[in-house]
Amino acid sequence: MQVIYSGRVQGVGFRYQSRQVATGFEITGIVRNLPDGSVELVAEGTEAELKSFREAIRECGLGPMIREEREIWSEPRGEFRGFEIVR
Repeated sequence: MQVIYSGRVQGVGFRYQSRQVATGFEITGIVRNLPDGSVELVAEGTEAELKSFREAIRECGLGPMIREEREIWSEPRGEFRGFEIVR
């Protein structure tokens, strides 16, 4: 699952909070700032875990900062170990 978050999502701890939320789920992936001011999150896991993870991100206090979420689903590639912030 790839999600591009836009809104007030940079400079507010979005990546760190996302990583913290990820620890409660059986997922792997990355989160990083993009040059256009948005944040990209790429995660692998079961569909149920990924959907719950997305909901938890909105509910952990980040929801009001998100103006838009663009979601793209694809087959997992097994390329991640853990959940990390990429700079």
